[in-house]
Amino acid sequence: MSIIDDLKSLDPNDPGRWPLPVRVGFVALCFVILSAALFYLVVYKDLKPKLTAATEHEEELKAMFKEKHSKAVNLAVYQQQLADIERSFGALLRQLPGRTEVQNLLVDISQVGVGAGLEEKLFQPANEIKKDFYAELPIKIKLTGSYHQMGEFVSGIAALPRIVTLHDITIKPDDKDSYDVLSFELTAKTFRYLDDTEVAAEKVKAEPAKGKKGKKGKKGAEKDDKTKSASVG
Repeated sequence: MSIIDDLKSLDPNDPGRWPLPVRVGFVALCFVILSAALFYLVVYKDLKPKLTAATEHEEELKAMFKEKHSKAVNLAVYQQQLADIERSFGALLRQLPGRTEVQNLLVDISQVGVGAGLEEKLFQPANEIKKDFYAELPIKIKLTGSYHQMGEFVSGIAALPRIVTLHDITIKPDDKDSYDVLSFELTAKTFRYLDDTEVAAEKVKAEPAKGKKGKKGKKGAEKDDKTKSASVG
């Protein structure tokens, strides 16, 4: 008889009469299945979240390593780009006049209009508006002349060595009976850089303002808490 026939002839209700090799194999198979089940329930099931977390952490570390490796490889390129940016910033900063040069720049702007043949009706510098590292100087200007002269004025402003921008431009006839003479109203803005002393002073001014905002927010929160407590009581 073959092994298959021997297995078919086994009585599942009476395993005690099975041949010894079959009983040993059956017990070993049960032991393996039981061990696998216990391993899954006791060990693997508890360790699976840790294994998943460790795998995710490994992927994060790999991504971090790739990013840092890329930066390390391109460090020389980044340093060159930084140097280029600093040079460009320095060139732009040199186009901003210092405190002592502003008056000369205002004269230059006024002279551009006179040189273009325009009649100056208004030239009124306003108060400075201080930013992070520079100050903005708006100037209200009103000129009269021909359209061609106005074009020369705009070209002359663009040719100045300092940065001057034109805003809120309005062009209209200066006289209802004559369309040859136009009125040219605008706001010119130039900029000057703040020296170290002025930057430090602006930072000192900004700190109390931030502190006041924080105190107001804290007082408002305390007031809300008191209101809530009163309503609950």
